[in-house]
Amino acid sequence: MVRASKVSQQKSPAEFFAENKTIAGFDTPAKSLYTSVRELVENSLDAAERVGVLPDVSVTLEEISLERFQKLYGVEAAERVDKGLYKDVETERERNAREKKQKQARDRAEKDAKKKAAKTGESVEDILRRQEAGRKAAATKSRRVFYRLTCKDNGSGMPCDDIPNMLGRVLSSTKYNSVMQTRGKFGLGAKMVLIWSQMRVAQPMEVRSSIAGQNFISFHRFNIDLHKNAPVVREHKKLQNPDNWTGTEISVTIEGNFGSYKQKLLKYLKLIAIITPYASFDFRYVAEDEKNSFFHSYTRRTDRMPDPPREAKHHPSDVDLELLKKKIAGSSHKKLSKFLSGEFSNITASLAGRLVTELGGADGARAKGKGNIDISPKQMTDTQLLRLHQFMQQVRFADPDGKDLSPAGEYNLRLGVMKELNPDMVATHEGSAVALEGHAFIVEAAVSIGGKDPAIEQNQLNVFRFANRIPLLFEQGNDVITKTANTMKWSRYKIGLEQGVGVFVSIVSTKIPFKGTSKEYIGDNDKISGAVKKALEQCASQLRTKLAKREEAKQQGEKRKNLELYIPDVSRAVYGVLNSLKDHDSARSRCVRDAHVGILDRVKRGKLLASHFAGELEKYVDKKYQEDGLQYQMQNKKKNRVEDVFLGPLSSERGLTPALSNGVCTIQFLAR
Repeated sequence: MVRASKVSQQKSPAEFFAENKTIAGFDTPAKSLYTSVRELVENSLDAAERVGVLPDVSVTLEEISLERFQKLYGVEAAERVDKGLYKDVETERERNAREKKQKQARDRAEKDAKKKAAKTGESVEDILRRQEAGRKAAATKSRRVFYRLTCKDNGSGMPCDDIPNMLGRVLSSTKYNSVMQTRGKFGLGAKMVLIWSQMRVAQPMEVRSSIAGQNFISFHRFNIDLHKNAPVVREHKKLQNPDNWTGTEISVTIEGNFGSYKQKLLKYLKLIAIITPYASFDFRYVAEDEKNSFFHSYTRRTDRMPDPPREAKHHPSDVDLELLKKKIAGSSHKKLSKFLSGEFSNITASLAGRLVTELGGADGARAKGKGNIDISPKQMTDTQLLRLHQFMQQVRFADPDGKDLSPAGEYNLRLGVMKELNPDMVATHEGSAVALEGHAFIVEAAVSIGGKDPAIEQNQLNVFRFANRIPLLFEQGNDVITKTANTMKWSRYKIGLEQGVGVFVSIVSTKIPFKGTSKEYIGDNDKISGAVKKALEQCASQLRTKLAKREEAKQQGEKRKNLELYIPDVSRAVYGVLNSLKDHDSARSRCVRDAHVGILDRVKRGKLLASHFAGELEKYVDKKYQEDGLQYQMQNKKKNRVEDVFLGPLSSERGLTPALSNGVCTIQFLAR
């Protein structure tokens, strides 16, 4: 019988998340590598947007094999004496079982290859060779690999003395006491990257950072004491900053598996480029084998950034009793009415007066001669506070207006989709603010048709989800956005999935109702589902109109082709008639001055042939087509929007010369 310990024990937040790292998205080495990149990139975007700077984010992932890792960190393997201790040494029984299994697999592969070859006409040898390459690639993915991850930005930077605490103390954040739209909310991000690194490779994180007006770069190397939830600084120094760089660079060594999550990671970068076309991203992968290295650049296409989100007040319907007590403790208001109108949104001075009056009458204060309840909030008893809290839950308050939110905007969303996916047609819509549990949220959506980007697969609905401008790549089937998009009757809007349909939905809010701290999906909710459906219906309606116009234009083109088809026959027929009449009008033709020779005379003298009639008819058809097209454009002129597109210089690393070496050029285009 095991006796339970009578000693109460506590765990620090760092220790708790180290033991339960899966709730923050650190499941396997492959998933942890992806999550690490994501967290650092989103921190960089936040840092740049916070100070209104167009983000430049550079990510470098350097592969480090197990052998090189051991040499770098002085853990080179010693000579093996008792080989039976090692799990990578195969016993005779294991070898026999493996060989038997491999033979069975080869037999099945040959049988399947023969069937496939009979259908496709491909040789059996080519099919088997391709399958063998796939098996080798899978074996490569399973080996243990480490990476040096570096993320550099041009954002606000971090104050020198604050860096260890900001990145080495779990549940420390500047975002906790504010109601504000942010990408991160839990203060875990880079701290979980450090914890993962420390648990797998025990190497410190290196941070270089500089803030505006600071003439040096702060350099820190530090670990985290999991038991004390405190940073352990290994090295701290100030470096020269000759270029006056402002921003942050974080480098950390982690265990991962890039092969398994390569496509996920590249998809994430493409989607983050779609939702933030005003940002520039560089991703460099440095492989142990140099030929497998590559570089991806996602260039900036506009300098129009969304307005930054603003700190909002708590909505009164979403306030719990503890938050109410906390606000009262930090308030300087001397009267309850002033406290209510000053600390909460959607409560005007007149409404605050009505609330206090109603609260006093409900309490029977006046009847009992206890005086006005519009007293200092700090003088309220626990009973009065409880009554105030219950009363606020019963009152019908207006919904938040969403003016403090920062959606990407239709311009940026449409531009991002066009820039990265180049579809044939795209429509966008930004909905009005809706309240959920006292927090405003806005849904913006885009629907695209066509294009040849591999991200848009044919004959299916391709759904791309964003929350506070974060791409969501996991648990797609459980997400409210996917479920809502799949219930849409797309055929009602003349949209066929065989064309390749992309659905992009972005939700921004001061509180996204994620399922879990890893921010992977949004659960079912009627209000969110309704807002998403409304936005998608607006996009689909726009596309239905555009498709109808395109069909009309197509019919005009067909009409022109049909007319042009008859031009040769009509020309020959007209010429034949005139040729047969040329002698009947010869006398009158001679009376006409040479400068105005008659048609029949010109036919008779061979000056006017059937080809001339064909040319004139072609000109007429062309003129008529242009007039119809101009009339069509004039009728729809009000519905077309002229917008600026900013083309930045191409990266010199790609071997291309910028079109303009001194900056940015501006062009205009009609919205598709």
